[in-house]
Amino acid sequence: MVQVILAVLLGLVVGLIGGFLFGNRRNSQAAKEAENRAKDLVEKAQDRANEIKQTAKREMKQNLQEAREELEKEYKGRMQEVINQEKQIAKKELALDQKTEARDKELEDLKKKIEDADKKSVELDQDMAKAKQLRLDLADKLETVAEMTKDQAKQELITAMTEEAKVDAAKLIKRIEEEAHEDSEKKAKSIISIAMQRFAGEYVAETTIASVELASDEIKGRIIGREGRNIRAFEQICGVDLVIDDTPGVVVLSSFNVVRKEIARMTLERLIADGRIHPAKIEEFYEKSRVEIDSRLRELGEKAQLEIGVHGIHPEILKLIGALSYRTSYTQNQFQHALEVALIAGNIAAEFGLNVKQARRAGLLHDVGKVMDASAEGSHAVVGADFCKRYGEHPDIVHAIRAHHDDEKPETILAHIVAAADAISGARPGARKALMESYISRLTDIENIVNSFDGVARSYAISAGREVRVIVDHGRINDEQTVMLSRDIAKKLEQEMSYPGTIKVTVLRETRAVGVAR
Repeated sequence: MVQVILAVLLGLVVGLIGGFLFGNRRNSQAAKEAENRAKDLVEKAQDRANEIKQTAKREMKQNLQEAREELEKEYKGRMQEVINQEKQIAKKELALDQKTEARDKELEDLKKKIEDADKKSVELDQDMAKAKQLRLDLADKLETVAEMTKDQAKQELITAMTEEAKVDAAKLIKRIEEEAHEDSEKKAKSIISIAMQRFAGEYVAETTIASVELASDEIKGRIIGREGRNIRAFEQICGVDLVIDDTPGVVVLSSFNVVRKEIARMTLERLIADGRIHPAKIEEFYEKSRVEIDSRLRELGEKAQLEIGVHGIHPEILKLIGALSYRTSYTQNQFQHALEVALIAGNIAAEFGLNVKQARRAGLLHDVGKVMDASAEGSHAVVGADFCKRYGEHPDIVHAIRAHHDDEKPETILAHIVAAADAISGARPGARKALMESYISRLTDIENIVNSFDGVARSYAISAGREVRVIVDHGRINDEQTVMLSRDIAKKLEQEMSYPGTIKVTVLRETRAVGVAR
């Protein structure tokens, strides 16, 4: 395109020059000037042509560069799309391979199960064939020996198989119970004992709530403090709930820990008497009250120690003994109960010729776990034994404490003595609140339910209705049937009676062998 333009321009220039030379042929001066102008025009035309050529080259290079960049950009985009597609295809291939492997594995498992099922089916068919043949042989033998019809033999066989199945079931139940007894009994006792210790019973209001009288209701506002600052500090420091309501002249302290409740009561009374109620004073008076209570509990512990004639008990254990005075069980004060158990255990040990002081010491310490913090895990016997062991008590005493509620199997005479003394103190007439009429009625109901079972000769409700001893007719109940009978009695007691704790059913069968001498 540039060459064509240059050719046209040169043609025009040459034409002009030729015309000019032809018209002015005679005038040489004019011809020279025309020639010079023509040369200038030619040079200008060449310069212009060169300039146009250069511009065209630059534009061509620029267009070529832009086209190249656009092609490269498009190429890169296409390549990225190809790479992404390849990645997606690879992922799909991997997922497909995994699914294929999983399906292959499932297919193999299914084939294996089918093969096992086929084998079991064949074995079952064989067993059924054997059983059928055995049944036929037995029927033939029964008809031959007993001269019974087929229906009579069938009924006899069904009866025999039913009895045999019952016996096998009883044996299986007994075996399973024996296997599970070792682990389940300990766990069940632990759960029940923890739950019972934390139970808030009929006398919860008497033991968990204390009221403090106020001179005027204005003090309530000072106890609460600005935006509740004082009451929050009091509850946090003392560890109790402080209830302030519309009741005139009274505020209420509530806590399941009776010792902590007593410390909080003393702290509040001192704050009211002092008149300066703020967090710093609360903390100061709480510390004074805590020290005073600790001293009082230690004095009670030392008094008990002197009363039963032992010595050398660690001060921390003495504090727990004193704290038993704030604890009751069915209205029986546990401090007095501990003293009773100690004295009874000492008397029993004296009859056996054993160490009296050691028995009294174990009896005094057996229930210290009842006043320990609720965060301690385990029954009161376990936590009390661990606490006494930590403060250097003799291993025999620690074992007696731990075993007095069967949390650990008693292995020494001392452990049995403490358990017996504990039961005597708790079960003696007047020790714990219980209505005689309801007590007798409950025992009568238990015995009536047990006597309603076929084969029961006599029954006795003992241990305040916590256990029932059943004596069966040995001619009507065999050893295997006693297992089923105990379970049936327990189920009926659960359905028809309401009682705290558990009732242990013990079935006894007398074996008799009679010989006649002639």
